[in-house]
Amino acid sequence: MTAHPQQDTKQRLLDAAILHIPFEGMNDRALAAAARDLGLPEDAGRVWFPRGGASIAAEIHRQGDAALAAWLADAPAGRIRDRITDAVWKRLDLADPELVRAAASVLALPQNSALGARLLWGTADTIWNGLGDRSRDVNWYSKRATLAGVYSAVVLYWLGDHSAGRADTRAFLERRIDDVMGIEKMKAQARKIPGVEALTALATGWIRAPGAAEDGPATAAEDAR
Repeated sequence: MTAHPQQDTKQRLLDAAILHIPFEGMNDRALAAAARDLGLPEDAGRVWFPRGGASIAAEIHRQGDAALAAWLADAPAGRIRDRITDAVWKRLDLADPELVRAAASVLALPQNSALGARLLWGTADTIWNGLGDRSRDVNWYSKRATLAGVYSAVVLYWLGDHSAGRADTRAFLERRIDDVMGIEKMKAQARKIPGVEALTALATGWIRAPGAAEDGPATAAEDAR
């Protein structure tokens, strides 16, 4: 299928900007240089990337999530802990450490913190959806929140890891997944206690995962906010 001309221009701008990020940073200067490379007005980048570096970071991240979703569609079956571990590891493999480091600097700014949180949530959601998660209660939120926390910790470790094949990161990831699975086991045991399910429903009844009710949470604002 032929790409839409505007999407093609956006992708060409992104590809050109990426070449300038090591020298200019993930910012408007990289976009302006990319526009010059393509023979476009220097401010053209802001049309497709309205928040400058933050929009670049978001686009790169979401493209990585899309590639992960495609990989998960054909990923082999197995134990859930192994599938989660492999999915996080694959997501790291799809990322460029230098671009992640540049994006982290941009998304750490106070005005971009909400966007950064949404991107982490999006990765966790991509993984759980790809693994076939069908929960529609509070577990929908807890699974994604927990995995987002694990993923963010693993990314920080990965960025500073210089071991062969990043073996130390793999070991760190496996320990974090073991911790999560231990918590899930305790939660499962707690749910067997008489009355716990009813108390949980009372405490979290206001939460609705997508599809659970017509008045579910609104979609998060896009990058332009």
